[in-house]
Amino acid sequence: MDCIIFIVPMNPCPCGHFPDRSRCHCSEEQIRRYLGRISKPILDRIDICTEAAPVDFGELRGRGKAETSGQIRARVERVRRIQKERFAGRAIRFNSQMTVDDIRSFCRLEREEEDFFREVYQKKGLSARAYAKILKVARTVADLDGAAQIGHAHLCEAIGYRSLEEKYWQAPPAYHGAESTQYSGAESDSNGGDAL
Repeated sequence: MDCIIFIVPMNPCPCGHFPDRSRCHCSEEQIRRYLGRISKPILDRIDICTEAAPVDFGELRGRGKAETSGQIRARVERVRRIQKERFAGRAIRFNSQMTVDDIRSFCRLEREEEDFFREVYQKKGLSARAYAKILKVARTVADLDGAAQIGHAHLCEAIGYRSLEEKYWQAPPAYHGAESTQYSGAESDSNGGDAL
């Protein structure tokens, strides 16, 4: 089964500056109507939602210590090797393609993480699809970290990739933020996934 990556970039409002009200002059109705183009069922099918913060001058001048494309490629290739070994002899190759049974086998949580995830699931009113996607992403985050077991930090990071749903689609548009941001989502194959 091939893996398809679907990337969806969008601004949080027509002018692109919300929630920075010092620059965004869109009305609440305009913002609601704009965000309303993306329905909850579509959001539920996107694995990772993250914001792209404005790039400062120092970053543009290359003064930061960002990873090189070669270093990132090496990390991704290492994780793909891990997953190739994990799914050897199976019809799948990536964490994103895991079935419910695979999730039970490869995304087991310790008691503390299980209790934490249960609380988050109930408080956020997550769907069964969101539950599965979070565990798949957490498994990939743990792989990137070189960890055999999904830990609390891995689970928190995966849950955090769904936080924009609350910020923009459930919170009122009157939110006042300090920075202009951009929404970006990524979805892979028909089962959904993190593309790794």
